[in-house]
Amino acid sequence: MKLFRMMTAMLLLTGFAAVTIAKDKKYTIAVIPKGTTHIFWKAVHAGAEKAGREFGGKVIWQGPLREDDRNNQIQVVQNFISRRADAIVLAPLDSRALVRPVRNAVRRKIKVVIIDSALKWEGYVSFVATDNFKGGELCAKRLAKVMGGKGSALMMRYMEGSASTMQREKGFLAGMKKYGPGIKLVSTDQYGGATAGLAFKRAQSLLNKYGGIDGVYCPNESTTFGMLRALQTAGKAGKVKFVGFDSSDALIKALKKGEINGLALQDPFKMGYMGVKTAIEALQGKKVKKRIDTGVVLVTPENIDKPKIKLLLSPPRAK
Repeated sequence: MKLFRMMTAMLLLTGFAAVTIAKDKKYTIAVIPKGTTHIFWKAVHAGAEKAGREFGGKVIWQGPLREDDRNNQIQVVQNFISRRADAIVLAPLDSRALVRPVRNAVRRKIKVVIIDSALKWEGYVSFVATDNFKGGELCAKRLAKVMGGKGSALMMRYMEGSASTMQREKGFLAGMKKYGPGIKLVSTDQYGGATAGLAFKRAQSLLNKYGGIDGVYCPNESTTFGMLRALQTAGKAGKVKFVGFDSSDALIKALKKGEINGLALQDPFKMGYMGVKTAIEALQGKKVKKRIDTGVVLVTPENIDKPKIKLLLSPPRAK
């Protein structure tokens, strides 16, 4: 009986030690953004680093330079699979092209959390992102209001295969039917491309073709900035009503000057933070939500000075 009690005590101690080790383990979390140049991703990076420090994760940040380099992002995922990362937090550049590498990671028992943009497969742990459709609707409502419900407008899309911006585009089109039925959409099928430089050239072409438009909408930071530059170059900034997505120093300045009438704001810092936090909780065996909404708000010249809006406009950024 004495021997039995001793063995039981040893098992309990061993179990307690195992739980303590698991809790205190420093997990390796690979965070793979769509790109590394846009301000948005620097804020995601800062949030990821903060969660790593708080919850016991070593965050390794690596991704393609440009947001159209699918092959490079796939290679980065495969590299972290080979390195046996404990978890991968991924913002897929392409909703289909990244399915196979994510499947491979899951087969290797690597926890995968998807952030920002959806994947056409749901074998991952959790999806942490903005309600992008809602964001697109908010932009449509704002544009319809500042246009007075009449006139003509266009939408310059971002890039094929990007699930997040595709949802923003769908939300905008649905919102225009609801809030601006009297507004004629003259162009909704042109893509700005992965960089602000490409978006600027495409925006110039669209403005030359549809010179008399009254409003425009763009679904991400680079297309919004590209369109802003094109409007400024053409002398139409502040004359054509303009609603976009995301923020940067240049876009905030334009909003204050009245060259932009509204920006849909995500919370990239929270997205990075919750992505890493969720991955670590999954590694610790905790139950996590399959879908985590990080929120979206519409900033205008009227509400730009509110404390919550200021924080979203200028979130912490990784250096």
